[in-house]
Amino acid sequence: MKVTVALLVNVCVDIVDVVGRIVDEDLVVSGCVDVVDVVDVTGRFVDGALGEGLNVQRKDSCPNIMSHLHNVSSSVNKREKMSFSGHRLLVVEADGNYITPFTTDDIDIYSGETYSVLLTTDQDPSQNYYISVGVRGRKPNTPPALTVLNYVTAPSSQLPASPPPETPRWNDFDRSKNFSKKIFAAMGSPSPPETFNERLFLLNTQNLIDGFTKWAINNVSLAVPGTPYLGSVKYNLRTGFSRSSPPKDYPVDYDIMNPPRNRNTKQGNGIYVFPFNVTVDVILQNANGLNANASEIHPWHLHGHDFWVLGYGEGKFKPGIDEKTYNLKNPPLRNTVALYPYGWTALRFVTDNPGVWFFHCHIEPHLHMGMGVVFAEGLNRIGKVPDEALGCGLTKQFLMNRNNP
Repeated sequence: MKVTVALLVNVCVDIVDVVGRIVDEDLVVSGCVDVVDVVDVTGRFVDGALGEGLNVQRKDSCPNIMSHLHNVSSSVNKREKMSFSGHRLLVVEADGNYITPFTTDDIDIYSGETYSVLLTTDQDPSQNYYISVGVRGRKPNTPPALTVLNYVTAPSSQLPASPPPETPRWNDFDRSKNFSKKIFAAMGSPSPPETFNERLFLLNTQNLIDGFTKWAINNVSLAVPGTPYLGSVKYNLRTGFSRSSPPKDYPVDYDIMNPPRNRNTKQGNGIYVFPFNVTVDVILQNANGLNANASEIHPWHLHGHDFWVLGYGEGKFKPGIDEKTYNLKNPPLRNTVALYPYGWTALRFVTDNPGVWFFHCHIEPHLHMGMGVVFAEGLNRIGKVPDEALGCGLTKQFLMNRNNP
């Protein structure tokens, strides 16, 4: 059953027993789970076409029912903190990979991330309980969004007696970092290669082009070309994008704690090309934006791969020193990871999926403003690409010429 919490986080609900196994569907049919409307931030009930709330029943025939909630952040320009009044959450999965379970009062979820949590209906079944979703990483202009966790033994129209959970301050970054640092791979998960073959240092900055605010990586603001990268590399269309690779690092004396001395940047659409089946380390480095004392959280997402999150750190990454802090024992496999203000995040992946893949901030406006890079790998192994996927730019003309000699 798919529902929506506060119109921000999609939730899939299964009924599981206390050890996490899926319970027979008869429990659902018997009424242990139902669906109610959500409440928007003003307390008004929202039409079911817009969203549905989560309704879990506790009754004598179903004691200590545990519900599996799959949370997917579909936000465009926000990061969220979600909490359930009176209920603790057991986090068991992140981005489709099992993790070592841990208990928490709330979860941080950034654009593009997914988490599975287990929630036990162990509170007073005559009451309803608020679910609160607050904004993280950027000062909000709205109060937290609310919906209701309804035990069906209580009237669905009955508002909770207890106040909504108080969401942390939007800029309580230490709390967010502590949540991220609790995430470890489950026992039996694949281990990362012990060493890397290639390494990129990607400096994340805010700059200007012709007076307009842009984001840049190693002082290049990504401007995606009109011709699909995959078509350009498959059919060797040399003018489809720049064949000059973007910089693999940035000046060692760059001051990440202050606004950039050079406020201007340039656009580019070059790509990083890797051989097939090599290990690549990426060090994401955050910095101050154009204004003083301004550095944001950015959720970075890699297409076509999972990666191991090797670690996080404060300040500028120190080669030869910070590698010693890497977690190579049980790093989580993710496809989206947070880059925190004035800090670095290290990740490792294997180029085992031939193709051309975006790696970008999952805050959609940031991608359109240039915060992204493109990885290409195993290009000689790319198979047939459907013509329907390449019907624009130079590939459109190429296919028309090929089909009409």
